[in-house]
Amino acid sequence: QVQLVESGGGLVETGGSLRLSCAATGRTFGTSAMGWFRQAPGKEREFVTAISRSGNNVAYADAVKGRFTISRDNAKNTVFLQMNSLKSEDTAVYSCAARPATLESSLWIEDRHYTYWGQGTQVTVSS
Repeated sequence: QVQLVESGGGLVETGGSLRLSCAATGRTFGTSAMGWFRQAPGKEREFVTAISRSGNNVAYADAVKGRFTISRDNAKNTVFLQMNSLKSEDTAVYSCAARPATLESSLWIEDRHYTYWGQGTQVTVSS
């Protein structure tokens, strides 16, 4: 069982930065792949980024590539999302998700593969 709590969201101007954190409780964080997803009002939830349990494999949506960076600290049971050069279209509720993984390099980009979800944190980028 994994419980996830996101933090770090807020209001930022276009071009600004935010760092989201997702703190996990439970024994399986270190053996779980982690993902960040976002959902804007009136839109479906979309993939943002994911990281394998070892941290040696990452994936990004094209819309955030080069601006966002995912990382994890397994000793602190936390995954981070550094968001730079924010745009108004990045405004959404950001949620982290976890999925236990057998292989160290496994990750998933579809939300249906994830087992555990946080409640989300709001990110608003003002233009």
